[in-house]
Amino acid sequence: MAVKVGVSTPQFRETAEPAVEAARRAEALGLDGVFVFDHLWPLRRPDRPALHAPTLLGALVAETERVTLGTLVARVGLLPDAVLVHTLATLARMAGSHRFVAGLGTGDSANRAENEAYGIPFAPARERLAAVVACARRLRAEGVRTWIGGLSPASRRAAAEADGWNGWGLAPAAWAEAAAAIPPGVEATWAGQVRGDDARAIAAHLRALAEAGAAWAVCAPVHGASVETVAEAAELAR
Repeated sequence: MAVKVGVSTPQFRETAEPAVEAARRAEALGLDGVFVFDHLWPLRRPDRPALHAPTLLGALVAETERVTLGTLVARVGLLPDAVLVHTLATLARMAGSHRFVAGLGTGDSANRAENEAYGIPFAPARERLAAVVACARRLRAEGVRTWIGGLSPASRRAAAEADGWNGWGLAPAAWAEAAAAIPPGVEATWAGQVRGDDARAIAAHLRALAEAGAAWAVCAPVHGASVETVAEAAELAR
């Protein structure tokens, strides 16, 4: 199986220990990557906590040796562009550029409340996309591998300025259709939730993504799925 398999961490917690332990298990079980979300709270749940993405990644750099680490995705606008670029470039230097991915995204209307709760302007989509492109260019100039995440045609076109494109939550056939529209030479990657403890079903999903040309499948385990389930599925799919 050509597709690399990663997992997201249990990040919406009061403490980092579950996320750190999940990363350790992912590495021990042979998975390829560990990725973190960049939210101020879980989607539409301002009552719940969320660990700060760059800080958590710094801990994971120290706690792992082999797995690729990355953001899925760091949203422009929460920090000034220069600060975001410096933060991600610093993490890449800490991890080693060979095992870090700076995933970038514009966010969407579902994220507006997070910005507004902290008095952070939520710029129009065109401005956010321009910021993503500018940040990707600066990071690549510093030798940092970048992905641009997003399903809109504009986001897929913008992936020409990055090393890869990430499409969240699509079924394999729909993902393949979206990926067909990204610029040539750009790595096409998938991310999304995987549910339940049926490793065979997840393995079938991974095989379908591999056949569609995905270079990565980043799985967010929910509703009974776990790092162990994803690792078993990755093994079955090979």
